Amino acid sequence: MSLRPEPLSPIPDVTAAAVRAAGPQGNLYVDLRTEFGTLYEDQLFADLYPPEGRPVAVAPWRLALVVVMQDIAGLTDRQAADAVRRCMDWQ
Repeated sequence: MSLRPEPLSPIPDVTAAAVRAAGPQGNLYVDLRTEFGTLYEDQLFADLYPPEGRPVAVAPWRLALVVVMQDIAGLTDRQAADAVRRCMDWQ
């Protein structure tokens, strides 16, 4: 199967601490990941992937969450891709 469901990994402590230090009042994107990361599980997307082929490089729940974040921020696809690479709270 090209999609191998994996459990949601926790946000690394170092990342969480850095985001809290940068914005002690909280962060919308971290809150979204905490909430929606548990709603969007890989198994929900299994029917969209062929049974054979190259394994999925990025978890489908992660892509779904980035699309939600992209819409909230009003970003283009390129801007969202840059935010994933550049912004700690998007990581």
